[in-house]
Amino acid sequence: MTDRSQEVADLAESIVLIVRRVRAAADDEHDLSLSERSLLGRLHRNGPATTADLARAEHMKPQSMGAIVSSLESLGLVRRKPHPTDGRQQLIELTPKGTALRRSIRAAKESWITQAVAELPAHEQKTLFAAGAIMRRMASNGVQQ
Repeated sequence: MTDRSQEVADLAESIVLIVRRVRAAADDEHDLSLSERSLLGRLHRNGPATTADLARAEHMKPQSMGAIVSSLESLGLVRRKPHPTDGRQQLIELTPKGTALRRSIRAAKESWITQAVAELPAHEQKTLFAAGAIMRRMASNGVQQ
């Protein structure tokens, strides 16, 4: 087996650079932290959840998640509603304004990616899309260190 450490390092750096560029495209129009954007995305994908559930899903302390929820709530992007089975808890959900902002962020990211891909030759586009499928499979397999 050959030593692939440099190739792995180059791939990791490439992924980081792409993520930064995509985030920058969304940041140009939206002034939210990475944690705030992540929470909007999670609520969009998975629907309403308790602060504790959101904290677990985002691998952070409930107090930290509470601060993020409060920030988004003050911006009118999320709201609290009673939990249907546990009166002691509240569910956090996107507001229509939060849903619209989430869509706008996603559109900005997709626009940058679409433009960047369009500048590549057709054979590189095909390779890139194949690599994307492989990376999704790697991520979904839950490879852990």
